[in-house]
Amino acid sequence: MEDKLQEIEQRFERLTADLGNPEVIGDRSRFSQVAKERAQLEQLVETFREYRRVRAETEDWKAHLGDSDPEMREMARGELPALEARLETLNERLKVLLLPRDPNDERSVILEVRAGAGGDEAGLFAAEVLRMYLRYAERKGWKTSLMDSSDNAAGGIKDASVTIDGEGIFSFLKYESGVHRVQRVPATEAQGRIHTSTATVSVMPEAEEVDIQINPADIQMDVMRSTGAGGQSVNTTDSAVRLTHKPSGVVVKCQQEKSQLKNRAMALKMLRARLYEMEQEKQRNARDAERKSQVGTGDRSEKIRTYNFPQDRLTDHRIGYTRHNLGAVMDGDIDDVIVACRTFFQAEALRQQQAQG
Repeated sequence: MEDKLQEIEQRFERLTADLGNPEVIGDRSRFSQVAKERAQLEQLVETFREYRRVRAETEDWKAHLGDSDPEMREMARGELPALEARLETLNERLKVLLLPRDPNDERSVILEVRAGAGGDEAGLFAAEVLRMYLRYAERKGWKTSLMDSSDNAAGGIKDASVTIDGEGIFSFLKYESGVHRVQRVPATEAQGRIHTSTATVSVMPEAEEVDIQINPADIQMDVMRSTGAGGQSVNTTDSAVRLTHKPSGVVVKCQQEKSQLKNRAMALKMLRARLYEMEQEKQRNARDAERKSQVGTGDRSEKIRTYNFPQDRLTDHRIGYTRHNLGAVMDGDIDDVIVACRTFFQAEALRQQQAQG
């Protein structure tokens, strides 16, 4: 492992030098590429350097265990436990950072929320889940844009799609796909009975044209009048666009913009992401065909999380993580849940890699 880390450190130093090279500075495309690669290696290199520093300090104190000075021996015994624990933590962190990178991690995402089982209450919960992610994105400084939304009569939503733009967003949100379940007494429930409803969340990395080639002849475009409140002119012209990808049967719709052209461009972006996700899913299924069970696949039929309002409790069933204060959760305070999921699945990937290696 250390030889590989030293090679990466040398690569990092070459990239750092390149950023000061006038030839690289003068070539915007190359400069951007070098800066991006260097940024991807920075955390790993800094962790490796810290590991070496702590290891050297640990070895120094170990040498003092045989010192003729009893006071120095006692100091060494006092310092070593914390240093050895830190060394172990850094070693495990390096193993995680050396895991093969998901090429989609740095991408922006398209997030879709759909009401599931539970009638009007499911629509209300879906709207709250959508707001939770929008508030989380706001806390992270990410840019969001509503692509399409279909309301229900009770003030909730049937479904909605948003783009979330920023750095490394897919790496944060990719474990959010699945069925989210709520248990609570609906506002319309006169007898005070607890109901269970669901909403389905899908998180897809944005796909570029180079990722997915779509034959224009395979797309059927329909235009229609936008529905919903909208803004001035939004629902008075035939600006809403529905695209049907005939080979796959995938249908997407966008009606948020006044311009039919803009709605078509956003719908095409959504279609490309859907087809890319289908291709990725196909590849994942092929890789996992020989495995008897798989933890946290992100399968959209998988119940991943429960929001229990009577007990003021959120539970992620995949990783056994529980927290309270659902009011804060629904207001976007979910960073601890996101981090817990990322940590768990990184550890799972490391365990699988070690088992295969």
